[in-house]
Amino acid sequence: MEKEFTAVSIPTALLKRVEAAIKGTDVSSVSSYVAKVVQEALSKGETKPEVFSQEDEEKVKDRLKALGYID
Repeated sequence: MEKEFTAVSIPTALLKRVEAAIKGTDVSSVSSYVAKVVQEALSKGETKPEVFSQEDEEKVKDRLKALGYID
């Protein structure tokens, strides 16, 4: 993660819920918990690049068929 930080305001009621959720865990602070949750939420929306294009995949399948590995 980045080493620079900025303040973010959240409602006090939410802060208390986060404090209760992290109590007794290895999470060191509300800030670190919130940063982790936001990072996870943002990464869910990211699309992962395809390893092979559709054309590449067809070429591999054709080659495997030619070699007798698949029907």
